[in-house]
Amino acid sequence: MLLWFRCGRADAGILEPPVVGSVKVNLVSETTALPNKITVISAGISTTSLEEVAGLIVDPPPEGLTVAVSNVQAVMMTRSDKEYAAAHAASSIATSDGVPLVWALRKLGQPDQSRVEGFQITSRAIELGLAKNRRHFFYGASQETLDLLQEKLKQRYPEIEIAGAYSPPFGPLTDGTVADVVTRVTESGANILWIGLGLPKQDVLMVRVHPELPGVSIGAIGAVFDWFAGNVSKAPEWMQKAGLEWLYRLSKEPRRLWRRYIYNNPAYLILLGKQLLLAKFKKTKVGT
Repeated sequence: MLLWFRCGRADAGILEPPVVGSVKVNLVSETTALPNKITVISAGISTTSLEEVAGLIVDPPPEGLTVAVSNVQAVMMTRSDKEYAAAHAASSIATSDGVPLVWALRKLGQPDQSRVEGFQITSRAIELGLAKNRRHFFYGASQETLDLLQEKLKQRYPEIEIAGAYSPPFGPLTDGTVADVVTRVTESGANILWIGLGLPKQDVLMVRVHPELPGVSIGAIGAVFDWFAGNVSKAPEWMQKAGLEWLYRLSKEPRRLWRRYIYNNPAYLILLGKQLLLAKFKKTKVGT
């Protein structure tokens, strides 16, 4: 049974913050202006740019920052997973990682919206953080991937400060997991926490640890760990621009990804088309 989760602009005013696990999470910063969110089907997606997101990660509000890297899978999951929907809504920023989300935002009144993709966000935040001695903690993936990740990052950014890296055991997300992450990050002195656990786990963990890590920026970046480590290659640029990165990834991992793309992509297009038609009808009705 599908769950409809209503989400609007981040500045629309929300009486009750969403509950993730046992934690109520505020949606917006009280001290820093954050990008607005526009509803795409059932998920709030931020109208922002790469430079704005990377800048906020490096210099977050006093309470810290959470960044959800959003694609078609994320949008569709907000309809079927209540806890994930609440976590996604609670993120400070939800970027348009997938080109289909960029198209949606442009159709919904943001003609200049560009793609704000996880690999670029991470790279740019690391670059901007070098001059400010920002310390990074990487949580997720296998130990082998983390070792390769750190090796490649140090080659690419010789002055990067890696405060720590941890490959957690496979299992459900518990209060003990949350406490362990908070302890590790706090003791490491990290300013930025990158989580690579895949959906929905990484986003739920992100917003649960956020209240316990004031001043820390947290990015849920998924496959970016594998891209930096060299385990998985990125799609050619022309495929990314054409919105066909999903096809490239499907060709590389068909057994793991076919269900996600074969179901989610057509459903996304149908639901987005319905939303756009409804918006056009309302606009026409108001104008008559």
